[in-house]
Amino acid sequence: MPRSRTQFVCQQCGYASPRALGHCPNCGSWNSMVEQMVLPASKAGAAAGTSPSSRPRRLREIQGDPEDRLVLPIPEFARALGGGIVPGSLILVGGDPGIGKSTLLLQAGLLLARQTGRVLYVSGEESEK
Repeated sequence: MPRSRTQFVCQQCGYASPRALGHCPNCGSWNSMVEQMVLPASKAGAAAGTSPSSRPRRLREIQGDPEDRLVLPIPEFARALGGGIVPGSLILVGGDPGIGKSTLLLQAGLLLARQTGRVLYVSGEESEK
């Protein structure tokens, strides 16, 4: 079983060295080399948590769980969210001023409150400065 080892990494440019150095030979900064542990690679470099049969798939091949989402009677809003609102999720809506973000979200909040109870609506605005 491979053992873990240490390496020294420059905090300025990311240069790595197997031994401690007073200054980085790549960028020349002094006292920027920091010791870090390097864990052994698992199964010939395979990413942790992936199975050997993992392969890229087209989006249309991936099946979702429709029962995991709260569907509101605003079809285009639900479609944009992948079929509805995922319980416990956070939705960030952005866009130009005056296009109806607040109106849409207040309507969605009202419909959601009627279905499930309380809704938290948070709005933040930036000043022009």
